Amino acid sequence: MASNRIGRINEELQRELSSLIRTLKDPRVQQSMVSVTKVEATGDLRYAKVYISVLDKDKSKDTLKGLKSAGGFLRREIGSRLQLRYTPELVFEEDDSIAYGAHMYDLLRSLERREDGHGED
Repeated sequence: MASNRIGRINEELQRELSSLIRTLKDPRVQQSMVSVTKVEATGDLRYAKVYISVLDKDKSKDTLKGLKSAGGFLRREIGSRLQLRYTPELVFEEDDSIAYGAHMYDLLRSLERREDGHGED
């Protein structure tokens, strides 16, 4: 029962953080396209890991620093928007699942091309 509730809270946190990140004035965050891929809150809602995907990989470190510095503001805004007993402390981490998926897709495409070339011999 509790995991269902945590799942719904994770989705709400992800939705709210996505909209809040767009409104940040920090140039480190504004300079690149940022998307929240996943949020994992702990069972007691004290901490929440926020997985961030940045389009420009060269600026990802600066973007994470900007998000960490805006963490207090984001936490306060989340607390005012969501009715929770505890507002979780936000821990930002870079998510490379999109890049990993693209790499796997390229590998599969190269195998497919290799099989097509091999079948003609």
